[in-house]
Amino acid sequence: MNKESLISSLKRIVKPYIQDEEEFENLTEETDFINDLKINSANLVDVVLDLEDEFNIEIDNDAMEKMLNVKAAIEIVETKLAEK
Repeated sequence: MNKESLISSLKRIVKPYIQDEEEFENLTEETDFINDLKINSANLVDVVLDLEDEFNIEIDNDAMEKMLNVKAAIEIVETKLAEK
């Protein structure tokens, strides 16, 4: 799976939880889930669970704590997919 495809899937997954539509439309790898998209921590857990379902991967607590922006999320998903 290439990075554009991953970002596209990630955008679809986070969209229900965002509070800042403008930041979402301008989403980049540097976009922060909490500070930019205004996703609260409870919904960030939902994003992680949705990512696990989407990619059939398991994201442990250590990885989850690092998943605060798009770039980190992509790196973690890519790592987990490579481990399969």
